[in-house]
Amino acid sequence: MKVTIQETEAAVIAAIEGSIDSKTAPDLQQSILPVINDRNKMVLDLTEVTFVSSAGLRVLLMVYRQLKSKDGKVFLVGVSDEIKDVMFMTGFITFFEITSTLEEALASN
Repeated sequence: MKVTIQETEAAVIAAIEGSIDSKTAPDLQQSILPVINDRNKMVLDLTEVTFVSSAGLRVLLMVYRQLKSKDGKVFLVGVSDEIKDVMFMTGFITFFEITSTLEEALASN
């Protein structure tokens, strides 16, 4: 798994590649949680994510909770149908704003 962090005036953007599973979820957590300390908008680009396990969903939930505590939002971009299905079945889909493009996520409030 690879995570690329970009900070803009509007949001913190994390582009994630590969699988988010029990082996990679701790690395993802360490990569993204520290950068959202003073921000209230995060965009997670999941376009290149092939799989999200329950450990990966837990990290996404941690990001959501951290931002929600500051009245912030988490936008997910490029979520595959398979990952959407898992998020729908687990109820996680209601925690996030899902957009098709990065530009759409950055323009949303």
